Amino acid sequence: MLDPELLERITARRAELDKLEELLAKQLAEVRTERDELAVAERVLERVSEQLAGERASAAPMPGQVGGQAVMLIPHRTSGVEEVTLPPDYQRILAAVRQAAGPVMAREVGEVVGVDVSVKAKLEPLRSKLVRLVDRGWLRKLPDGRFTTRL
Repeated sequence: MLDPELLERITARRAELDKLEELLAKQLAEVRTERDELAVAERVLERVSEQLAGERASAAPMPGQVGGQAVMLIPHRTSGVEEVTLPPDYQRILAAVRQAAGPVMAREVGEVVGVDVSVKAKLEPLRSKLVRLVDRGWLRKLPDGRFTTRL
């Protein structure tokens, strides 16, 4: 005949193991669910990264064509782009704005770079270049129309 005390201990241990198995099965299900969610998140991240890389590549300045000739586009100012990548006339414009004691009008920049500021038709192309430098992040245009360097 079996010892009743031993039988009771076996039954109690079996109940403990059943509870532990139930808890572990629940935890395993939660782990599997989280792993599935992470796999989905990883795929979404890869797709978004690829999409952003494609958008960056398409937004990068590329040489244009005018009259069958390649023209130099003004690159956007980013951490990897140096001022020397700008055409020489744009470099001179930037230098003139930097050398000024404060914000300057297009006319003042024209005087420094050698543009005949008495002729409006000669000043407007310079103003256009200044605005292009603003658009690309090289300069800043104040509300009063003066130009200054970026901080």
